Amino acid sequence: MNEAWRVAELFTLAGRVIDVRAHGEGNINDTYLVTIARKPQPSEKFILQRINTHVFKRPEWIVANMRAITEHVGGKSVHESGASNRRWELPTLRSTQQGEDFFVDSQGAFWRAINFIAGARAFDTVQSQAHAREAGYALGRFQRLLSDLDPGRLHDTLVGFHITPRYLHAYDEAVSRPSRVVESPETRYCHRMIAERRHWASVLEDARDRGRLQVRIMHGDPKIDNIMICEETGQAVSIIDLDTVKPGLIQYDIGDCLRSSCNPLGETTSKLDDVRFETDLAQAILEGYCSVADEFLTENDYAYMYDSIRLLTFELGLRFFTDFLAGDVYYKIKYPEHNLERAMVQFRLTESIEVQEAAIRAIIADLIPFAAAMAAK
Repeated sequence: MNEAWRVAELFTLAGRVIDVRAHGEGNINDTYLVTIARKPQPSEKFILQRINTHVFKRPEWIVANMRAITEHVGGKSVHESGASNRRWELPTLRSTQQGEDFFVDSQGAFWRAINFIAGARAFDTVQSQAHAREAGYALGRFQRLLSDLDPGRLHDTLVGFHITPRYLHAYDEAVSRPSRVVESPETRYCHRMIAERRHWASVLEDARDRGRLQVRIMHGDPKIDNIMICEETGQAVSIIDLDTVKPGLIQYDIGDCLRSSCNPLGETTSKLDDVRFETDLAQAILEGYCSVADEFLTENDYAYMYDSIRLLTFELGLRFFTDFLAGDVYYKIKYPEHNLERAMVQFRLTESIEVQEAAIRAIIADLIPFAAAMAAK
């Protein structure tokens, strides 16, 4: 914490640091909330993060991407049709006293600071259908604002991120190595889930290779706890955690948003028999999403929505289980079998999605603009 305080002072241009405390429940980076006294003005807050360079090998690319997208968005969002009366902002970089976007300390740790989204909060789980609709709106608006930015301008900060066949390869490698893991009914269940579904793990990548899906800019981690909700209006005002923004398929965003939002029990629960994908929440999210994203979505984007939801849920289960087998080297854990429990939650959610395939596809079909137009003829 003393080091975080010292670094926070380097990102303080006026006033003095009066508090630095751990913030949030992120699985990857170390995050702190910094408070600055600026008398006679009110105190100011910002977010300070030590980037996990074991995960992000080129952290300077994260900062460069963030600078590119926030400069691209700029003030354009206030001129969007139908959106001028809504507050919307993205996290922006805070410079050091030397005018740099980041700081590397004597130990090689990489630090960056971003503005604090005031008057808003995030939730670990969806609170209501209205909340779900706002989560969908936030993702749709984020993607729409960046839909005219060339993906080639961004760095690939996580090569292979959300490429499910690569995670299968990592799983196969973990299985082939000696492991501390003792076989159990839980591990056998996870192995069986993977074996029975690995044949369709390339569904989205195959669609991209065939030209059915196109590379755009994706957020990469649009979980419900990255959607900031205004405490006064209940409306989404931001989507945060932009470290994973990169060129990719927006289907990964759609799938991950619904995966995280439509499971009210969250990513960690011992009540495995109660894990269920809630289709009413899915409908609300997709309504909010399509209300702003329909202008750039294609027929194939709709066609692969169900596959996206199913695949991303399976993928996260695969990643959690692989990390468990490998010795918990990627995700932070709170107890020895945390990643195993996380994996089982995602696999149970995958099964719930599969048994409700017809209902989910019907929800998607009702949202397709061209289908509605054809029906009206």
